[in-house]
Amino acid sequence: MDNLTHSLVGAVIGQAGLKRKTGLAMPALIIGANLPDVDAACFLWLEGAEHLGFRRGITHGPIAWVLLPLVLAGLLYGWDRWQARRGKRPEGRLPVHFGWLYALSFIGCLTHPVLDWLNVYGIRLLEPFSSRWFYGDVLFIIDVWLWAILGIGLWLSLRREKHGGDWRKAGQVAMAAAVAYIGTNAIITWHAENVRGANFDQAIASPVPLAFWERELIIPNSGVLDERPPLILSQTIIDGVLGSTEQPPAFDASQCGTASVPASDSEVSAFLFWSRVPFLECDESGRIVVRDARYYHPSARGRFSVLLAKSQSERLIPTDPSS
Repeated sequence: MDNLTHSLVGAVIGQAGLKRKTGLAMPALIIGANLPDVDAACFLWLEGAEHLGFRRGITHGPIAWVLLPLVLAGLLYGWDRWQARRGKRPEGRLPVHFGWLYALSFIGCLTHPVLDWLNVYGIRLLEPFSSRWFYGDVLFIIDVWLWAILGIGLWLSLRREKHGGDWRKAGQVAMAAAVAYIGTNAIITWHAENVRGANFDQAIASPVPLAFWERELIIPNSGVLDERPPLILSQTIIDGVLGSTEQPPAFDASQCGTASVPASDSEVSAFLFWSRVPFLECDESGRIVVRDARYYHPSARGRFSVLLAKSQSERLIPTDPSS
């Protein structure tokens, strides 16, 4: 999920009552809820699509769940002590207990992979013990309705706290409402994949922006080119929210020229490692592009695609597409 959602979840957990357990509880919860995204630093050394195969991995797995909160709790504890030595510690801050700081940092950090699992992008929950991707297909990666539930609940809680009211209850109601909303979306996804997609071996129900009650049903074609993961030779059906179908064009290698394509092996390997429903397509210049059906819409194509170099095209594309 986006970082605003992660931050709101951490803040609402604090307003549900946990922020009174120790000083600096809110920073522990909010920063902890965002901490696994430190893997975004990979943009400093990875190129092109390579980041797709790196992110949501090692910093989102079990070892990180333990170590990242420990680092955060240590930094916050040290910050409090540093302020106290310099006489700049706020008078209204509660006493800081390292144990509670670690527990709250851990809770905040744990909410991150749970939320990331909810969308179609995927997460490697068991890294480094396993590189398997897990997908919840429950929420769109940016969910404005979840923003509204958590944001309004946070505002009401802070407002009640300012006026001496029961601010904990507002936070608790917001958390309950968020859980109920997520559960409702899980039921919608299950219905789309198991009822609408009942006649297919595989069906991916992809949530769409704004209309949380709708699902874009992706049915991968059985014709594949590579073994792991498959490249779709012919049409992958994307059943749109209005009942129409949008289909990637059938791949025709004879229409694509690949001599000037500059993609590297590492980019393609990373893309295929990340991709869930990959397929081949010719772009406007006649070059071969690998895309993913989850992100076939024009707004996402540039960020979720990779060009094939000539050597890769010769390796991947058979002379007879039916072979």
